[in-house]
Amino acid sequence: MLAACGGDRDQQKPDKDSAEPAQTDELSATESVTRNGTGTGNAREIVVEEELGDVPAEFADNVYFGNFHVHTSYSFDAVTNGSTTTPADAYRWAKGEAIPAGVLGAELRINRPLDFYAVSDHAEYLGVFKKMYDPNSPLSKLPLAREITSKDAKVAFDAYARILDSMQPGMSDPTLSDPAITKPIWQEMVETADRFYEPGKFTTFPAFEWTSNPNKLNLHRVVVFRTSEGVPDMPYSALDSEDPRDLWKWMETARQGGATLFAIPHNGNASDGLMFPIEIDNEPLSADYIEARVNNEPVYEVSQIKGTSETFPSLSPNDEFADFEIWDYILSSTKVERPKNKKGGYARQAFLDGLSMAANGGGNPYVFGLIGDSDTHNSASAVEEDNYTGKFGIEASPEHRLDGPIPGDEANNQRVREFSSGGLAAVWAPENTREAIWDAVKRKETYATSGPRMKVRFFGGWDYDDQSMEGDWAKGAYAAGVPMGAKLKPGAAGKKPAFLVQAMKDSTGANLDRIQIIKGWVDEDGEQHQQIFNVALSGDRKPDTAGKVAPVGNTVNVKDATYTNTIGAAQLSAVWSDDDFDPEQHAFYYARVIEIPTPRWSTYDAMRVGRKPREDLPVTIQERAWTSPIWYTP
Repeated sequence: MLAACGGDRDQQKPDKDSAEPAQTDELSATESVTRNGTGTGNAREIVVEEELGDVPAEFADNVYFGNFHVHTSYSFDAVTNGSTTTPADAYRWAKGEAIPAGVLGAELRINRPLDFYAVSDHAEYLGVFKKMYDPNSPLSKLPLAREITSKDAKVAFDAYARILDSMQPGMSDPTLSDPAITKPIWQEMVETADRFYEPGKFTTFPAFEWTSNPNKLNLHRVVVFRTSEGVPDMPYSALDSEDPRDLWKWMETARQGGATLFAIPHNGNASDGLMFPIEIDNEPLSADYIEARVNNEPVYEVSQIKGTSETFPSLSPNDEFADFEIWDYILSSTKVERPKNKKGGYARQAFLDGLSMAANGGGNPYVFGLIGDSDTHNSASAVEEDNYTGKFGIEASPEHRLDGPIPGDEANNQRVREFSSGGLAAVWAPENTREAIWDAVKRKETYATSGPRMKVRFFGGWDYDDQSMEGDWAKGAYAAGVPMGAKLKPGAAGKKPAFLVQAMKDSTGANLDRIQIIKGWVDEDGEQHQQIFNVALSGDRKPDTAGKVAPVGNTVNVKDATYTNTIGAAQLSAVWSDDDFDPEQHAFYYARVIEIPTPRWSTYDAMRVGRKPREDLPVTIQERAWTSPIWYTP
């Protein structure tokens, strides 16, 4: 059933995943439960810090936009690629000030300041490579320093590539991991975050990135502290261990020392299927693994500069929007290598695999919310398509971004050209403070955007009706249901879940094309399904007999890199109920909001230098938002 502003239900048939469901006997990680062991009769209770379904003590009536994933010249791969900025520069940029673009000159400035920002430089070699540029530092005398600081970009990049490829425990040069350098740099990062924190106006967080890169495969996590209280003297490095389980153990030790923290994984698309495993060492995921992952990693960074990892065309063949900003590479520095395994690398498939594990009597490690983020390495998270300034300091000009910054290195130039502009984390919270924003992320009341600041609400419940979105409707929605990121507990017999969704366009951005609700479930035979429902459409469009919807249109003038809001809608909303709901089946639901077509950053750059857009890059982009799911467990 549907009641919408310009919306209809998409009747397309669901996709079926032909793979066998994961066979596990793990615990459900969505609540405290008891399980039988492996036939021994031993019961084990899993304790999860916070049940899904918790709602804020105060009404979360504000949405705040920002980034947790930001690098400065203190990161080894930032300074070696032209960055000159510091954490203080990063915070100034987020507040609207101009900062240096890097070694190539120019300035970086955001069009609209952000609400929160966290500098999360790599823990590995933290500050060490920056010291190589200081003639008074002993590190500047190392043979490696002469290559790293070379004026020849190819020489410097090749040296950086060797370091990246050897960044594994037991393989790295110990002279590059000097705690005497790293410790004061880390303390400076924490102190700088404290100095720029303005409660109620601008929020900062102490943070770092743990950069696990086994066999050039991405298992990276950004670790974010709620406050500076109890922050350890040193960050945890992938040179200590590249196993996420060891990171989670370190985080637990940090909590015992007074810290409050979580980790945010990113770029599963570059993990070759390792980011979201269904087994480890040919064994089902253990109860300890599930408990640790759920407790330590509340959200996943689904969209950033290195692409979007919601889903992939081969994983969702009936999803016409599945090919959005795909960056299909692993992290090899010397040649183009693409991941072979898409499963285990994308969020929607992880949600489905988690349902399969739970439906088989096991646990669900993949009950994470969604955020967008940056991964900038020049302090400026260039999320605006018309103000894109690249990932690295060596991408300061349109020519560098379109052609590639490394002369003669086509493998890396290709990957740079295919970068996205990055995304934003959107957080529903009662106020702009460290505690309120961090707590909202922990409870998953978040959504991701590919850059714009559209305002999106999503609720699920058993008693919503066509009048549920009238007046001050959000407060009533909290009282009668649960928000994005929560668990919808079973309803009365015969009830079907209903969902409230509303999206308002970015105040300075493009109109909206549609709102979709994406459902995933596992049937009684263990088959995975996914289905997309177009619940609100702009204009007077209706689905055809096959359930497809005509495109919204396209107003983009490619030559001038402009568009008009003569199509689409400024606001869309819907009350949608799942008429095919089966109370015995595990399911998830999330909303996806899609804008009308607008020029992509590469089209803006081509216009600025008087070129035609590159034929190997998209000319337009339909920016979007993805809410955290709402889960149903029988």
